[in-house]
This record gives sequence, structure tokens and C-alpha cells, in this order.
Amino acid sequence: MSSSQRQLSIKSLFVWVVMAITTLALVFVSSISLYNHLSGYKEDTAAKVEQVAEFISRIAVSELKEGNNFAMEDVLSNLSVVGIVENAHIYRLLDNGELEFFASYNKTGYAPVRAMFDQVAKLQSLRINVNSFELIRPIRADREVIGYTYIRASAKNLHHITVNAISITVAILVITLLVCLLLTLRLQRSVTRPIQKLITLVQRITLQKNYSARAEPTNIKELDILGDAFNDMLDKIQEYMQAQAEAEEEHRRLHASLEEKVIQRTTALKEANQELIQTLEKLHQFQRQLVQNEKMASLGDMVAGVAHEVNTPIGLGVTASTMMLDRLTTLEKAFESKTLKASTLSKFISEGQENLNIIYRNLNRAAELISSFKQVAVDQSSEDSRIFSFSQLMDEILLSLRPRLKKLPHDILVHCDESIYIKSKAGPINQIMINLIMNSVIHGFEFMEKGQIDIFVELVNDEKLKITYKDNGKGIPEHLRKRIFDPFVTTKRGQGGSGLGMHLVYNLITQGLNGAISITNEDELGVEFLIIFPVEKVDASQFARSS
Repeated sequence: MSSSQRQLSIKSLFVWVVMAITTLALVFVSSISLYNHLSGYKEDTAAKVEQVAEFISRIAVSELKEGNNFAMEDVLSNLSVVGIVENAHIYRLLDNGELEFFASYNKTGYAPVRAMFDQVAKLQSLRINVNSFELIRPIRADREVIGYTYIRASAKNLHHITVNAISITVAILVITLLVCLLLTLRLQRSVTRPIQKLITLVQRITLQKNYSARAEPTNIKELDILGDAFNDMLDKIQEYMQAQAEAEEEHRRLHASLEEKVIQRTTALKEANQELIQTLEKLHQFQRQLVQNEKMASLGDMVAGVAHEVNTPIGLGVTASTMMLDRLTTLEKAFESKTLKASTLSKFISEGQENLNIIYRNLNRAAELISSFKQVAVDQSSEDSRIFSFSQLMDEILLSLRPRLKKLPHDILVHCDESIYIKSKAGPINQIMINLIMNSVIHGFEFMEKGQIDIFVELVNDEKLKITYKDNGKGIPEHLRKRIFDPFVTTKRGQGGSGLGMHLVYNLITQGLNGAISITNEDELGVEFLIIFPVEKVDASQFARSS
């Protein structure tokens, strides 16, 4: 788009606006005047035609009754005085209801027109054509219609007057517009000349940077106000330029000492930054130590629980073996003194079998606990991958947690297909599930009589495992939900909670297993974690043959 199309000049805009308003006003007024003039002439002509038709109809009453059509034509010949009448007919209504031509008048130089028998109903009201006025009036005698009068008048005068009126109106309109254009151009020059001077002044100041120039007064009030405001702006610019020059001088004076201050502050900033880096490194070391302590504390709690749990079957085994020794000593004395009876030997055999069964069951139970704890402990301390059944791994985890959970009424349901065998790091998975379960027990089920944990395990494909962990506890507060995986975030602040449990879970999943964990529920009640991490699927039959 060119510059002339994008911008409007005040000169052209002034002329166009004034001429447009003037033209619209003149056209509107002229149109109304012309319309009123022509309408008035048309109404006058129509009234004259109706008067002539009414006059002829009254005269024709007596002539129609007498049947004297020659006298009627003499009367009609007088219509030549009325210059606009071109043709006139008198029709007589017969007894059978038909019309017959009675008399007529045709203006000199005008051809006769046909009888308008078929137009009687249509021409009862005046019909105005392009070149004529036509009207039929009934002729009544004693309120009975005995005939009709047809009048055709010329519309040439109306056309001539219309053309003349339009020509005169257009001529007056053009002359008026020319006069208005001349006055507008004169007024436009008187308005735009001061504006052009002001524009020239602004351009000169912009190019020369001479802010001492001022706008001159004009004979237009609004432009004088604009000039005064422009001059005030120039005064302020001069003051600003002077202040800026003084500020630059001050800046040059301060610049000399600024470099030294910058060097000093840069040195101080480097020292502070170095100190901050060292502090941050210590903080990371402290955080890693806390996470390791949390991990070992969890393992220590498990050791204590398993030791307590193993103590019971071993104690029962010791008691049964001691009793067996006592019975054996009694039997030996009876044998040596030759007082041994068959009943005593039978009782000894029965009690021996019972005690040996007790010893076997409890030692077997202790062996299972120790084996489970050994595998869990090895998994927690090892970062190597191994092939295992996920269902069996969960059984070992729950068995290792039984000392801490057996007195609690909560239900832990594992929904896992026993045919899922994978190759992955069992240690991080072990620690993750222990932390999640203990979090639900300690935090989620607080003040609850009975809670429920559901653990859903499924293979998304041959390379990914999905674990959905749910509980119906009191959930995570809204203000902690977005920060639940951050270190030192806990609802047990000051009550023994370290705030590292979920942070440890997050690190084990994201770093140890290269997976991801997220909170999927939006409700305040209960919690739901979605855990996905890569695994290697192993065929169960091959694993059974290899083992």
C-alpha cells in the first residue's frame, strides 16, 4: 500500500468533508423541493381532469335522455378551450346492460382513441400514464347510471415541467457547489497555512536539533493553544537537555571511581559464590547421608522385627528339646534300674514324636523367616539385576514386614499374576514397596480402625512394568501434594518423621530403575501412585528349567 493511500492530508480532508456535507444537504433539499413541486402540479392536473369529467357528466344527463347526440358533440367541442383534454367519449348504457358509443371529442391534430367499454371498471379512479391522464365517470339520472364519460388528458406539460424543474435544480446545485468550493478553498488555506508552518517548524527542529525555536501566534484560537503547548514542550525539552548534560558530566566524574568499585564487588561476589558452592556441596552430601541413614534405619527396623519374630519359634524349639532331654533322662534311669515299663516307653515315644514335630515346625518357620529376610537384605544392599517372580518378591516383602504389621488390622492385597517373571533390580523395588506400605500404615491409616492397601501389578509390554499402588487412608493434604517427592516433606514434623521416605522412593524409581512415579488421584481421601519402569520379561518355563 502506498503512502498516499495510507495517509490523508488535512487540506484534501477539509475540502472533501465540507463539499460532501454541502452536496448531501443541497441534493436532499433540492430533491424535496422538486418532489413537492412536481407532486403539486400532478395533483392540480388530476383535479382539473376530474372537474372536467364531472362537468361533462352533468351536462350529458339531459342529452342522453333525449338521445340528442349532435347537441352533445357541440358541447364536447367546447373542450378545446381546456388545452390539456385530448379525447372525450360519452357512452350510453342500454336496457340490456351493454354500452354504445354516443358522442366523442378529439382535439385537433390528435387521432381518435378506441371506445373504452372494457376499461369502465378500471378507470373509475384516475390512471396516470407516461403521456396521459385517463378517467371514466358514471352519468347518473335519479341515482341511476345511464352512461359514462371518458376523459383523456395530455401529460406532456407535466413532463415538460419535470424536465425544466430538474434542469433548473441541477444548474442551481452546480452553481452553488462551485461557490461553496471556492469558499471552502479560501477557508482551507486560512486554516492549513498556520498548520503547515507548524509542521515545517517541527521538521526543522527534528533535523537541526535546535530547541530554541518557537511557534508563532496565529488568528485561530485552537492553533494558538496547540502552538503554546508546543512551545511549553520545547521549554521542557531544553530543561531536560540541560539536566541531561549535567547528569552526563556527573556520570563521567563517577565513572572514574566506578571500575574500582566493580572490581571490589566482583571479588567479593566470587568469594561468596565459592562459599555458596561449598555449602551446597555439603548440603548434598548431608542429604545423601540422610537418605542412606533412612535406608539403613529401615533395614535396622526390619532386622529387629525379624529377630523378634524368629525368637518365638526358636524359643519353642528350645523348650521342646529341653523337655525331650528331661524325658530321655527319666527313661535312661528307668532302663538302668530295670524298672522300665512298656507304658513308660510308649509314653516317651508319643511325647518324643510330638516334641520333635514341634521342634521341626518351629525350626522350619524360623528358617523361612531367615531365608526371606536374607533375600530382602541382599536385595536392599545390592544394585545388580536378577531374574525373579514379582509375586514371590511381594510375598517375601510382606513376610519381612509381618513382625511390624501382625498387630495391625489393615489388609494388604496384591493383585499380581504369578506367571510374571522379570529381570530387574529387586533391591530398589523392595525398598520402594516397604516405604510405600509403611507410609500408608503410619500416615494414611492414622486414627483408622482398619485400612486397605491394593497393589496392582501388570506388564504394559515386554519392556515395561506398571504398578498401581492404592490405599483408602486420609490422603495427602493439598499443600503437600505437589511437593510430596521433595526432601524433608512430612506430615509428622516434630513427631519423628524425617520427610525422606517419599524422596527415597522417587530417587530409587527415577535413578535406580530409570522409571517414573506420579500421583494420579485428585481426591483428598486415599492416595494412588502410578509407577512405571523398564524391565526385561522372562518366560516362566525357561526360568523354572534354569533354576
